[in-house]
Amino acid sequence: MSVFSSAEHPYSHLIDTLKDGRIKFFNPQKLNDPRYDKLPLSIRVLLEAAIRNCDGFYTNEEDVQSILDWQEQQNKAEVPFTPARVLLQDFTGIPAMVDLAAMRDAVAKHGMDPGLVNPKCPTDLIVDHPLQIDYNKCAIQNAPNPGGGDSPNQSQGPSRSTASRPPSRGGSQCGGQRGSCSKPACSDPPASLGQPASVQQIENTPLLCPFHLKPVSEPETALKNLEMEMSRNKERLRFFKWCSKAFKNVNVVPPDVGSVHQVNLEYLSRVVQVSEGFIYPDSVVGTDSHTTMINGLGILGWGVGGIESEAVMLGQPVSLTLPQVVGCKLVGSINPLTTSIDIVLGITKHLRQAGIAGKFVEFFGPGVSQLSAPDRTTIANMCPEYNATVSFFPLDQVTLEHFKKTNFTQEKLELLESYTAAVKLFRNYEDPSEDPQYSEVVEINLSSMVPYVSGPKRPQDRVAVSSMKEDFQSCLDEKVGFKGFHISKEKQETRIPFLHCGQEYELTHGSVVIAAVISCTNNCNPSVMLTAGLLAKKAAEAGLVVKPYIRTSLSPGSGMVTHYLNTSGVLPFFSQLGFEVIGYGCATLQSNRSYFHNPGDLVACSVLSGNRHFEGRLCDCVRANYLASPPLVMAYAIAGTVGIDFEKEPLGVTSEGKEVYLRDIWPCREEVQQIEEDMVVSSIFKDLRGRMEKGNTFWNNIESPDSVLFPWDHKSTYIRSPCFFSKLSKEVPPPQSVENAHALLFLGDKVTTDHISPAGSIARASAAAKYLLSKRLTPRDFNSYGARRGNDAVMTRGTFASIKLQNRFIGKPGPKTLHIPSGQTMDVFEAAERYQRDGIPLIILAGKDYGSGSSRDWVAKGPYLLGVRAVIAESFEKLHKNQLLGMGIMPLEFLLGQNADSLELSGKERFTITLPDSLSPREQLTVKTSQGKSFFVTARFDTELDVILFRHGGLHRYVARTLL
Repeated sequence: MSVFSSAEHPYSHLIDTLKDGRIKFFNPQKLNDPRYDKLPLSIRVLLEAAIRNCDGFYTNEEDVQSILDWQEQQNKAEVPFTPARVLLQDFTGIPAMVDLAAMRDAVAKHGMDPGLVNPKCPTDLIVDHPLQIDYNKCAIQNAPNPGGGDSPNQSQGPSRSTASRPPSRGGSQCGGQRGSCSKPACSDPPASLGQPASVQQIENTPLLCPFHLKPVSEPETALKNLEMEMSRNKERLRFFKWCSKAFKNVNVVPPDVGSVHQVNLEYLSRVVQVSEGFIYPDSVVGTDSHTTMINGLGILGWGVGGIESEAVMLGQPVSLTLPQVVGCKLVGSINPLTTSIDIVLGITKHLRQAGIAGKFVEFFGPGVSQLSAPDRTTIANMCPEYNATVSFFPLDQVTLEHFKKTNFTQEKLELLESYTAAVKLFRNYEDPSEDPQYSEVVEINLSSMVPYVSGPKRPQDRVAVSSMKEDFQSCLDEKVGFKGFHISKEKQETRIPFLHCGQEYELTHGSVVIAAVISCTNNCNPSVMLTAGLLAKKAAEAGLVVKPYIRTSLSPGSGMVTHYLNTSGVLPFFSQLGFEVIGYGCATLQSNRSYFHNPGDLVACSVLSGNRHFEGRLCDCVRANYLASPPLVMAYAIAGTVGIDFEKEPLGVTSEGKEVYLRDIWPCREEVQQIEEDMVVSSIFKDLRGRMEKGNTFWNNIESPDSVLFPWDHKSTYIRSPCFFSKLSKEVPPPQSVENAHALLFLGDKVTTDHISPAGSIARASAAAKYLLSKRLTPRDFNSYGARRGNDAVMTRGTFASIKLQNRFIGKPGPKTLHIPSGQTMDVFEAAERYQRDGIPLIILAGKDYGSGSSRDWVAKGPYLLGVRAVIAESFEKLHKNQLLGMGIMPLEFLLGQNADSLELSGKERFTITLPDSLSPREQLTVKTSQGKSFFVTARFDTELDVILFRHGGLHRYVARTLL
């Protein structure tokens, strides 16, 4: 029975009405409890959800009272939260939908109606991220150059730009004076797209020739990439199409509309929901790492793993420890030259130093009113970087003004304002009397913010742009570490000749070879993108160019970005500098490669406007990766190097000999805001709505079955029914101890989800490649791990396949491990397969912060299918801990002050973990080794629900048994 219609609802006396009684809502103010007015507004959202969903089973009155008593119960009480909707991103969403399809099969085998398996919570699945760059503009530019010269000033190398017209970025064929090698254009793209010259070529000549891209004209680029995307991912799209028809409460957003966080912000955000005559706050959990951006619009939401999202989809609440809420008070005035990205990085630094891991952050203070809604979403996006759960901006007048420009009707705006005012979810930041009580307050002065970049390896390593040249030099000098590269003094002057399209250049340490304005973080913010566009315009008008060997790209998060860039007249200038729109999606994250293949220790650089840049994620030959705002990406691309002092050194010199500095082409804040006000209007959102509803021809023409059960194609290498439900019984089995297990891996600190979960391209020598070759696929058909997340055979083989994995059994980075009984070194999958064949259970030994990084479901599914029964670490990322439990893997922590080294573990012992018949939260278990040593570990079963999930063997089996 619906909670809304139940006459026995324990809080039915709180029901109030709007619109002359036509719309009802639960009004917490009718509790007449003074504690409510002191609650942070994010906690008020949790309270309303608990009241509305109080069913005596998942949520009870004690939970409501715990939230109301937040001041005393924070960081103590475990409470449920039932979000209004679930957001699934393509790559992380497809395993969830595959699991649901497999669950239908399992239910049907037990004689039940498979149609019972449906998401109970409204679920939006956005098809983004499969984009791979197959086509790039490759037309020879023979127009006379405005500076009068014929070629770049090569003597300056890559460190400066001149006003002369560069050679072409490509051509229909290579050859001739204007920049090509002697080889004709390829009729097909290379088998491994982006693969540069071979080692043999590198040894034979210092001049490197890049791979060929299919030549197409600029207007065709995005369309051609879309066609290839549709063809390459047809099986997955067919499955998505089936999901949209077979499952209730599932809305599939077709490809080429926009990336998941863009669509969430621009189309799916509702601020308030209306269902069955009741109005309540919009809230969301999503499998995209950028889900937290929605908090900038006053909508509570955060990222979860695919396993947790499946639980919410099936009607179970998210379980969380009632969080502490840090009040972030913003004061002061914003410097005109400071972008929202600078503010993001400044706030990130302050909050990281404040030690707020696992807490909510809620913004207040007069400085908040200076931030536009897009600014707030950009700031909210970065909260995972300082390990907060959310960064919440309560609704205010600025947010309402933003929604007036979107697809909100006047009637909905009035309803929204009336409801949020009635339940005190609307804020006036200028009125300190409305300030709630927080766990602690961190004050940040906005006037102290200056332009920053971060890198070269970690997002928390911020560098003021004014200090960038000196900082990069220190990175060359320092020993290898989080910032250092340890380049000897004699090698710091290395200059490598480089041939690109017939033109010779010289690269040095600090040379930029990839410059990407990508969709992951920043280009949903009009002010930042318009700043980049205006800078491109002013640069082009000043005669500045980007060296053609720099791999440049512009992949907007949605058509909205292209729309306002085009309407404002700056899009052609992006293209003129080489930043062409190559499609919609995180293209650079997954598939971009440098034209340059690094033959030695050259520290080549990438500059991108994302929020993640772990080593090896972009391109193996690019050693230093910097995060920057889009306009700074443009600036460093023009400069051609990160080793520049923008204040003292010019970006380039015009044909008249005039030096052009960054300050000469940097647009002022007022100019940007004026264009933003004129361009970001309701027509943009109307255009998005039309594209959403219309879809595209490729998607509309895809045929899919109409069956209740999905007809699995056993020959498919994209979609495969997983074995999570094999041998499923109705009865819950007793806890099984782990007997004589071997350690599959012996890992150190800071093992991230990037190290564990398969991502990016599939290496030709990997276990996954061997599997695909056995299916008679050629390397050019491998696609990426992301595209094959619906195939457990591929993903299991890709687990722990990162080239940056540091396994202490091996002693050097790589996806290898030691098969202890034989003493042989082999791929992780091959070792695990051999252990399983011999009936030997497995564990993993690790250090601190195991599983940090983006939420990914295969970080738990992969180890489970490899045969891992437990992970013993010094500490866990909470989200990953939950994911392990969701797959029935024990997360075990060494006792405080202990680790593998202090216990003198070699990792080559055999381990026995004895489980009692009755488990309880936070229970200490004994681990015995084959060497006669024993030690205690703490089982990270933090709640009774954790214990229940583990006893069932994970969430999948628990949900299936519940249905049975």
